[in-house]
Amino acid sequence: MTETTVVLILVVITALGFDFTNGFHDTANAMATSIATGALRPKVAVLLSAVLNLVGAFLSVEVALTVTNAVVKIQNSDGTPKEALLADGGLGLLLIILAGLVGGIVWNLVTWLLGLPSSSSHALFGGLIGAAVAGLGWAGVKWTGDGSKLDGVVGKVLLPAVMSPVIACVVAAAGTWMIYRITVGVAQRFTDNGFRWGQIGSASLVSLAHGTNDAQKTMGVITLSLIAAGEWTDTGNIPFWVKVSCALAIALGTYLGGWRIIRTLGRGLVEITPPQGMAAEAASAAVILSSSHLGFALSTTQVATGSILGSGVGKPGAKVRWPVAGRMVSAWVITLPAAGLVGALMWWISDLIGGLAGALTIFAILIVLAALMYHRSRREPIDQHNVNDDWDAPAGTPRATAGTAR
Repeated sequence: MTETTVVLILVVITALGFDFTNGFHDTANAMATSIATGALRPKVAVLLSAVLNLVGAFLSVEVALTVTNAVVKIQNSDGTPKEALLADGGLGLLLIILAGLVGGIVWNLVTWLLGLPSSSSHALFGGLIGAAVAGLGWAGVKWTGDGSKLDGVVGKVLLPAVMSPVIACVVAAAGTWMIYRITVGVAQRFTDNGFRWGQIGSASLVSLAHGTNDAQKTMGVITLSLIAAGEWTDTGNIPFWVKVSCALAIALGTYLGGWRIIRTLGRGLVEITPPQGMAAEAASAAVILSSSHLGFALSTTQVATGSILGSGVGKPGAKVRWPVAGRMVSAWVITLPAAGLVGALMWWISDLIGGLAGALTIFAILIVLAALMYHRSRREPIDQHNVNDDWDAPAGTPRATAGTAR
């Protein structure tokens, strides 16, 4: 087995590890509001979300192709690999991809530990961009398309990052306002029960949409690594085994549930009711599915957060915790550069050591950091039993609230 093949295997394993963290990091996007309002029991919610993420991963490849073709420049304009970059059997490019994945995973774990719903997508792209700039220079990143500002990192990543949460917020605010206008005079017990059923459908649609967008990103990264190693040349398709493995990885991560982030989105941002929850989920699903169709690799976390904020703005008298929202926006802003710095640092370490030894070193660093953060999380555990506790109560306090599922 050649050195390049071993590094390729490490890249695939690490990419699936990122997909797994993406799953539990983003479970909240679909299910936080349904859990908070009691529409679904916590474990039922994450199981439903996992199954639908698995299905959604097979419905589209547009976002995967964006990752393969629109971030790191390893192809010529006609789609053929750049021979100069692959002269070492693609080992150098594989180290860049591996370093970028490590950057994305580390940032995902840090924000999960802090309970911050930051963008897994931007963590991935930040890591890849940082590693590519460190290894290939600024020209190694495809900032824009050939003659098009709506391609490359600017058009496919940065523009959706700015626009998608704003659009989702506006749509959710309008939907929430309309719901409360239409149901004026209807007893709350009837509206709440009805919209809880509606939430099950809308949350399911968000989970399906999440699979069509976020699972695709890891598919694109693995395909990119296969191209770098000379094992795949078709930049218009994704190998079937890559689709299956990525779908299973994100589904497993989703089932485990990122309870810290579910708590933040479901309890910390807005005191949410079933009508608000349904409006937020419907807005998220609409924005995510539209973007998946267009190949925009947006942040489903930002979309979900924008929708939940919009549901608070749209309900008269609703309480929105703006300081919590401010922390989230701060995390959004620093995600790309922070993950980029980690990705660049990992590439420098791997390049300093060189070859397979360098790849094994940064892989070992990832394992150690992940273990340390998991150990730290066990000091204040949050799971399905306390995810719905009052936001102002200390995490882990066994005090149920009205939003607890029955």
